[in-house]
Amino acid sequence: MTIVFVETDAAGQVTLTSAEAITFARQLLPDGGAATSREVSGPPSGSPEAVVIGELSDAAVEELGRLGVSIIHHLEHPDLAEYSAAAWAQAIVDVTPEAGTLLASGTPRGMELMAHAAVRTGARMAANVVAADEEGLLRQVHGGTAFERLSLDGDLQVLTIAGHACTPEETTPITPEIIAYDLTVAEADLATRVQRTEVEAADDASGLTSARAVVGAGRGVGSENGFAEVLELVDHLGGALGVSRVVTGLGWRPHAEQVGQTGSRISPDVYIACGISGAIQHMAGIEGAKTLVAINTDEEATMVQRADYAIIGDLHEVVGAVNEEIVRRRG
Repeated sequence: MTIVFVETDAAGQVTLTSAEAITFARQLLPDGGAATSREVSGPPSGSPEAVVIGELSDAAVEELGRLGVSIIHHLEHPDLAEYSAAAWAQAIVDVTPEAGTLLASGTPRGMELMAHAAVRTGARMAANVVAADEEGLLRQVHGGTAFERLSLDGDLQVLTIAGHACTPEETTPITPEIIAYDLTVAEADLATRVQRTEVEAADDASGLTSARAVVGAGRGVGSENGFAEVLELVDHLGGALGVSRVVTGLGWRPHAEQVGQTGSRISPDVYIACGISGAIQHMAGIEGAKTLVAINTDEEATMVQRADYAIIGDLHEVVGAVNEEIVRRRG
């Protein structure tokens, strides 16, 4: 059995990274078109199942059906209304079989819950997995600067899937069976829980981590007022702005926009680095980018050397010209 912890957003929709995790889970199944590395516990069978905690919208049920989920384990209890890592993890463990695969997307919540679940079940865990085949699991390590090949023993495997490790793919729609539970939540598991949530747009990095196009800006923008061309390009691409550590250190942009080992790790289809030299900490954050474009005055910069495409020149002039061309072509 393969079970996926599914996160939903404020509108009740399945998050992008959870849709990716479900698609990845399908690849672990015999009919998913990919081999499995689960030699000890035996081959999984059937369709992936999902665990949803809290409200379950009709839209989420329909989307999960399109993603091939056969069963939805719906965990709802007053004590689970607000996030509590211990309580949520135990609720997930309670519906997880002794043999199979339990996985989640590699978001902060997914990572925390899978770690708790692994400890409570005594199972082996692999974080930031990007692929699985007959040779085992492949995962990102050292901030995404290297990969590790491994296999997990034991009857139950616990995994987190790196963001954008695969593209969400719908399959033949099915109507998932929804199973509700009469839950008991231990008081000890509620010792630490969320008391209230305050949303501040400036500190929300979700748009950055899920964006398919990210425009990066570094010290080369020149000042706090030097982001005009870059932000215009972000608007044209319908993407997100990401910045280097030095930019947030100087107070030019909020920390939520920082990309790197101490910021967000992203895996967009395209990352356009403007005036970023390419420190190792920043490169760790963009390791998953499918296409890397560098705009820099220094042709010897690490970012330029690592880029798929590079433009040597002043970012304000180059990005300004790109914006003008986009406007011209769009009429």
